[in-house]
Amino acid sequence: MFRTDLEEAAPARGKLHAYIDVAVVIVVLAGTNLIAHFTTAWANIVTVPIAAIVLLVLVRRRGLGWAELGLSPRHWRRGSLYALAAVGIVLTAVAIGALLPVTRPFFLADRYATISGALIASMIVIPLQTVIPEELAFRGVLHGTLDRVYGARGVFAAGSLLFGLWHIASSFGLTTSNRGLTGFLGGGLVGQIAGILLAVAATAAAGVVFTWLRRRSGSLLAPIALHWSVNGAGALAAALVWHTTLA
Repeated sequence: MFRTDLEEAAPARGKLHAYIDVAVVIVVLAGTNLIAHFTTAWANIVTVPIAAIVLLVLVRRRGLGWAELGLSPRHWRRGSLYALAAVGIVLTAVAIGALLPVTRPFFLADRYATISGALIASMIVIPLQTVIPEELAFRGVLHGTLDRVYGARGVFAAGSLLFGLWHIASSFGLTTSNRGLTGFLGGGLVGQIAGILLAVAATAAAGVVFTWLRRRSGSLLAPIALHWSVNGAGALAAALVWHTTLA
């Protein structure tokens, strides 16, 4: 009888530990976001990559396997194929958007007004400071912990929503630095709030796509490639649009 009680209690303890893991990951991500956006410039640069590594080490010690984190070598080939397809689709869409008069203004973001700045951002800053750490944290660590507790539906719903909320702080002033968004949403407080809500909705929707790629390919390579192509190719396209517009 005593042994049976222990056997019945073990799954309950495992479930409780899984819930605790999810809560810890969410709290760490929330704290990381606040530190990165509301403290110092150096914190903005290093906080997210450091937090992603810390979370990876933490959940590995808690028993999550490499496959649960999207980092298993046996999924690299499949992940690479999905990555190439995703990049090809995004590059085509970005090129079309940069060429069409109706969508060109949305590429006029002040931060990418120079080609040299866009190259540095696209090839160094975006992948190392944003894409790889965020995918490791969300489609790796958070995905793995949520999957243990809530399954696929929880991963898609909660993971994507949290990814959208993650972008609230980075969306402050979004409409004032982008001519297309300013013209579309307007300026002032109402325009800023609308810009934040639009950014949260768009990134939550992107989170659904990233999660689908992660689950379909079994690898982080695919969502990393898609995430980079959206941000990196967008930065380069913005610089080219600025350059041709000013010329």
